[in-house]
Amino acid sequence: MLTQIIQGILAYLKALRLINRLGLWRYVFVPGLISLILAGIIFSSVWAFADNIGEWATSWYNGQQGGQIVDTIGTIVSGLLMLVIGLLLFKYVIMVVVSPFMSPLSERVEAHLRGEVQPKPFHISTFLADMARSLGLALRNAAWEIGMMLPLLLLGLIIPILAPFTAALVFLVQSYYAGFGNMDYTLERHADFKGRIRFVKQHKGLAIGNGIVFMALLLTIVGFLIVFPLATVAATMQVVPLLEEEKTI
Repeated sequence: MLTQIIQGILAYLKALRLINRLGLWRYVFVPGLISLILAGIIFSSVWAFADNIGEWATSWYNGQQGGQIVDTIGTIVSGLLMLVIGLLLFKYVIMVVVSPFMSPLSERVEAHLRGEVQPKPFHISTFLADMARSLGLALRNAAWEIGMMLPLLLLGLIIPILAPFTAALVFLVQSYYAGFGNMDYTLERHADFKGRIRFVKQHKGLAIGNGIVFMALLLTIVGFLIVFPLATVAATMQVVPLLEEEKTI
């Protein structure tokens, strides 16, 4: 699996070169603008609740000694928790919203890789269908991701010495499901719901590798503006050859 993780990470370099070669930057600008607007709305709203949650979490402590330390820890922990929640919300909301742009991008890259003519033109019915498919998968993945992350977050809070390890595991869980979503823009054209899930499970290393770079860029100041199309192209370049090998195309 480690080899697949490395391949998933290195695919971003190939994706960047392919975007330049095919002149696909027009697929970057609209999702980038949508990402900027949604990031401002989601993170400003989530951060507004951080102080309130921190105060509620430390309200049980009425002692005078060490009270300031407890308040500070409560604020930091609540801030980190809200950051995780904010990333989770942002990731899934934006994946659903930009899916009508990412699916055609994936189709364009696949057509190039297979040496075919350009894919079908835009239709509103396709636009809505892409969004509906992404919403269904997002709800499924969000439920699984939250179910795996909550025990890890609680374990890190209860046993602080384990916090660095649980934080790393939370990052890997988020990376896996981010990569899952990026791979699905290609898989949705070739497999049913169960088949898409099965394919990603068989190649979970690629999903994690793709998601690691995705999450890293998502945390940077400007990376989130280009991460969705870049991750989509990288995932498509990984998925299409595998589908050909398995004779599912």
